[in-house]
Amino acid sequence: MTSISLPDTMTAIAIASPGGPEVLRPVRLPVPVPGEGEVLIRLEAAGVNRPDVFQRLGLYPPPPGAPETPGLEGAGTVVALGPGAEGFALGDKVMALLPGGGYAEYAVAPAANCLPVPDGLSMVEAAAIPETFFTVWTNVFDRGRLKAGETFLVHGGASGIGTTAVQMASALGAKVFTTVGGAGKIEPLKALGAHRVIDYETEDFVEVIKAETGKKGVDVILDMVGGDYVQRNVACMATEGRLVYIAFLKGAQVDVNLMAVMLKRLTITGSTLRIRSVAEKAAIAASLRENVWPLLSSGRIRPVIDTVFPLADAAGAHARMDDRGHLGKVVLSI
Repeated sequence: MTSISLPDTMTAIAIASPGGPEVLRPVRLPVPVPGEGEVLIRLEAAGVNRPDVFQRLGLYPPPPGAPETPGLEGAGTVVALGPGAEGFALGDKVMALLPGGGYAEYAVAPAANCLPVPDGLSMVEAAAIPETFFTVWTNVFDRGRLKAGETFLVHGGASGIGTTAVQMASALGAKVFTTVGGAGKIEPLKALGAHRVIDYETEDFVEVIKAETGKKGVDVILDMVGGDYVQRNVACMATEGRLVYIAFLKGAQVDVNLMAVMLKRLTITGSTLRIRSVAEKAAIAASLRENVWPLLSSGRIRPVIDTVFPLADAAGAHARMDDRGHLGKVVLSI
């Protein structure tokens, strides 16, 4: 291993037991050692994501071999190189898609799942990118095959995923629709590139989409709601449309009439990110670097930061996630 001088221990956040935000507590743990093809990052910031909340609740256990410490993304400085780690040198500023362990002062990541921090971005902004950008790219553009000139609907537009999807799809030439809860979130989403923002508290997104598209429907939908949204999504899709699932906040068990799927030749698909192989994630990283990093470097798209909490107040960050009032990403400063 090649490294600079490192401490033996670090501060990290542990989940004392499944429960509310208060179960997140600072502890001292050994500084991890990078293995084959891995780098050790001294983190400056870490993103907070919905899967972290599910892990805290005991509903999303880490896959075998992943750290028990929550945190799926972070940004900082490379301070050690494991055997065979390529593409980065000691001292490089990087952001990383992590298998876990981001709520800590140091974290290990596969070098292939790291990306350079674009010019002009703060480390807090960089830490808010990997989980959402990897997720949006692989689901909307790989699985959903969204192309310039098509129409796109993302539910939960005020979330980290939503603000990312709205910007990315708009910048790459799609006409974007999104749903939000509350009128106060409409103008911020329009400013990010949404053509029409639908307040689900006062409007029926199916009727709005039909009116906006001349009853044609949208080409691609990214949904993390599930439940009764499944049939409603099918109802407002265009012929040959693609419906992509990444979560089911209203439940995964649904009763769906599939006749419209047949008649409109729809594709229903979905994926998870954390359990995919290093090589699969590396392929997504390469696509992002080619297609999206120029947009970040130019400032055309930027991660939206809602609130920044110190690492020791991870509980406060999760309380902010739980109240669902955030717009964009919640981040821990380390």
